[in-house]
Order: sequence, then C-alpha cells, then structure tokens
Amino acid sequence: MRHASVAVVGAGDYIGGAIARRFAREGYIVHCGRRNGDKLAPLIAEIETAGGVCTGRSLDARQEDDVAAFMREADSVAPLEVAIFNVGANVNFPALETTERVFRKVWELACYAGFLTGREAARTMLPHGSGSIFFTGATASMRGGKGYAAFASAKFGLRAVAQSFARELGPQNIHVAHLVIDGGVDTAWVRERIRKSGREDRLEPDRLMRPETIADAYWALHRQPRDGWTHEMDLRPYGESW
Repeated sequence: MRHASVAVVGAGDYIGGAIARRFAREGYIVHCGRRNGDKLAPLIAEIETAGGVCTGRSLDARQEDDVAAFMREADSVAPLEVAIFNVGANVNFPALETTERVFRKVWELACYAGFLTGREAARTMLPHGSGSIFFTGATASMRGGKGYAAFASAKFGLRAVAQSFARELGPQNIHVAHLVIDGGVDTAWVRERIRKSGREDRLEPDRLMRPETIADAYWALHRQPRDGWTHEMDLRPYGESW
C-alpha cells in the first residue's frame, strides 16, 4: 500500500532515475524533477509499467518558488517522507579559464539549489514529525582537483549545508545524510571517455558503479533505525584508488 511520497530533485537518466525506480518498487509515490521535464517520460512509463506511481515535471532547482511548489506537489499526493537532491553540475575548467558566469552557475546548481531543496523539504516534513533528506556528493566534496575550482567549491558547500541541516534537524526526527559518490558511474558517456583515454582496465567488471547499486544505498539509509543514523556515506568501486 502506498502511504508516502518521495521527491527526487535531479531525476536524471542514471543515479536519479535509479533512485526513483528503487523507491517506486518499495511502494512509494515518486515525484521527479529535472531541467528538461519532457525527458522524464521514459522513466515515468517504466515505473508505471512495473506497477508503480511516478509523476514528474520540469524543475529549476535554483528557483525558490519552484522548489517550494515541487515539494507541496509531492506532499499533496501522499505525505512527503523522502527528499533527494541529486543535481550534478560537474564541469572542468582551468582556473584562469573559469569565468564568473561558470563559477556562479555551478554554485547555484550544486550548492544553492541543494540548500533550497533541503529547506523546503524540511518545511514540508516537520509537520509530519519525520522524514529523510539526502544529498548526492562527489569526490569533489572532499578535495579540490585540477580544473575543479568551481565544482569542488560548490560540492564542499553542499557538504557543509548537509552537516548543518543534520545537526539542526536530526533532533526533530529528520534524517539528513550526504553521500560521497567517489568513482565513475557506469554510463555510456563514462565508458566512451575511458575508451578514449586508453584505460581499458577501468572497464573490467565492477570497476564502475552501477546506478542501481547507488540507489540501493539511498534505500538502505532511509531504512536505518534512528538510534544508528549514518550522516555521511562513501561509495566507491572495489578497485578505486582513494
């Protein structure tokens, strides 16, 4: 029986879509948002064909009113129980070629939008007395790499937002977690980049992270009893150097 909803901000074709499918399989009503909402049609059809319920639309996670409306929409169908921020914005530019526009846009997408998502999700969940808010991080959440001044600073900021929210909202029975996705995700684009680099060894079994495996981690976090909540979880393939 479907009793609660999940809001996925950044429901792309890989991690976000896998999270949506995972929670739908458990009976949750899923409300998905991404920049180009028309691209959600295959995901919605797949979930509905499997017997789940999924709605979706275009969403600009940098717009306060749009994010607030998105959370209200999810909550209007069934009480909002889980909100996941999964916006990427991964770019690589040498420092001297990183324009003001690029730096600001990446910060808006990867950090500011995460703050808006977490805040509006919390405002929706607090009257229910419980909930889970999860933020997708990256290797860049932990260290700044060459060419990643914009992306790493935004992801560092998102990690700080998650920590602050966790300390404030945890005592109010809202589980806030930050997931560090430290490794390549198994997508056609990543595989093509690896082939061009000549690193064929990285295409061996289980050297890339399947989106479904990552989605399982989000589900496991949500299922944790509150006397043992995880705040930060690192996920990486067995062969990843770190």
